[in-house]
Amino acid sequence: QLFVFVVSAMLAGLAGALYVPQVGIINPSEFSPLFSIEIVLWVALGGRATLYGAVIGAILVNYAKTIFTGIMPDAWLFALGALFVLVTVLLPKGVAGLLGHLKRRKEDDHPPKEAAA
Repeated sequence: QLFVFVVSAMLAGLAGALYVPQVGIINPSEFSPLFSIEIVLWVALGGRATLYGAVIGAILVNYAKTIFTGIMPDAWLFALGALFVLVTVLLPKGVAGLLGHLKRRKEDDHPPKEAAA
């Protein structure tokens, strides 16, 4: 466990060292709890089991952020909380789990045809 902790800390340090030259300056606001909550919601909304689920979740959350902050910028944090509760209750496996379920259901409706002998 200690080895895994050390490796993850090294990777986080390397990521930070590579991030600074890209942006030029680091502000404390970039490490706000809001950003951490958004990242957790990316994974929860998209689905924890797959990588493409997290990508889908990131796209959906950032699109919602763009739309919602234009309408009511002060309420974005409350919207994130509500979205997290809804996703946890209604979509426990996220969008990727929902897509997988629909795919399996479609395959069950159309069983493969047996080859004629």
